[in-house]
Amino acid sequence: MQPDDHDDEAEDRAWRAIVENYGERPELDDPPPVSDAPFGGRFGDPRAFSPDPGQDPAAGVGEAGEPPGAVEEEGYVPPPPPPLPRVEPDRMLAWVGVFGSPTVLLIALVLSLSIPFWLGYLLVAGFVGGFLYLVVKMPREPRDPWDDGAQV
Repeated sequence: MQPDDHDDEAEDRAWRAIVENYGERPELDDPPPVSDAPFGGRFGDPRAFSPDPGQDPAAGVGEAGEPPGAVEEEGYVPPPPPPLPRVEPDRMLAWVGVFGSPTVLLIALVLSLSIPFWLGYLLVAGFVGGFLYLVVKMPREPRDPWDDGAQV
């Protein structure tokens, strides 16, 4: 008998003792009621939301999922969104340097294209220069700690 076998047998006996003496199991008087609702009623009965109690909620659904007979009462139409802000040309050039230069270098590397040294140095300088420009143009004042950017 090896020491590992003794440890395994002792461990199995300990687990069996724990399982056998776990505790008394409760006796259930009545079985739980069975519902005729979908999924046994665990997720609610969708038939409760139909205007006609005998009607299936999926039958006769109108456009965009509204129930039959739904009428737009007020006809709210949201205002058109404001136009997207324009990026200044200098910042756009900086972003092109930050994202475009590594992209060109990565494509050249993956496709095994040889680029002249001066173009490689120019792409690296474009990346570093664009990054530094964007860092310098960042706002210096701290943001309001309660400002999450939402506007009402």
